[in-house]
Amino acid sequence: MFRLPHIGRRWKWPKVLIALMVLELGGSVAALALFGIADPDLFRTKLWQVGADNGFNSSPNQILYAYANYRPIPTTPFVWSSAITSFNVAISVLCTFIMLVKTSMFILHIWYPFLATITNIIITVLWIVSIYGQAGPDHSDPSRPSNVAWYISKSCSYAKPSGNEHYCMMAKGTFAVTVVMMAIFLLNVILGILSMIPTASERAANALDVDDMQTTKGKHSSSPTSSHSGEQNWEMKSVPRQHVTPYTPRTLAFNTLDRQLPLRAEGHGARFA
Repeated sequence: MFRLPHIGRRWKWPKVLIALMVLELGGSVAALALFGIADPDLFRTKLWQVGADNGFNSSPNQILYAYANYRPIPTTPFVWSSAITSFNVAISVLCTFIMLVKTSMFILHIWYPFLATITNIIITVLWIVSIYGQAGPDHSDPSRPSNVAWYISKSCSYAKPSGNEHYCMMAKGTFAVTVVMMAIFLLNVILGILSMIPTASERAANALDVDDMQTTKGKHSSSPTSSHSGEQNWEMKSVPRQHVTPYTPRTLAFNTLDRQLPLRAEGHGARFA
């Protein structure tokens, strides 16, 4: 008979989980602050222009050039689009909310490893998408293709002449926080998977419980008639029988003609007996 495998419901290293939750809280606050400051376009277009001036990537003016020369409008690279900024803000808010919920559930002892693993896998994937978006390629200009954003792979000294060096440092810090958050959630996934694997004692206890359930079920299913007859015998033995003389309308009529009431007739019979 097929049965689901036993899954652990307790954390094997709760102190490690608490330490990860503290790190997650600090990272969520930092990410929320940095992404909130960068929204909607504090330094994205400026760094894009710095890269174009140094020949590292396409130019933010390429859309205007396309309009002026009646050429097809190029697609804005994901790394320089407003979608990545909005995505980062959304994921930081989501992580802050999940942090508050998981803390409450952990205190109430209902933050199980299975539920935590599914949640952490989803958040880890979202952070990976954020990393790809911040350091993604820019192939919109074939003459200046870029596989990695320049502010990730190069020094911020290139932005110093234009006065955007501090924005480059902020972008690097934001990317570093993103990588740290991804690593924290990945460690949470590994901890949840390890906690779901039952120990030898838990497997033995689960096997014993299953054997007891199967034995009890077999006893009940092997003798259904005996249990039913036993209940009937118990009911018959528990209630004492009483002898009651039945009276019908016809018997009552004959006793009345004989001028003997039922109770008087019983008393008369008992007296002569």
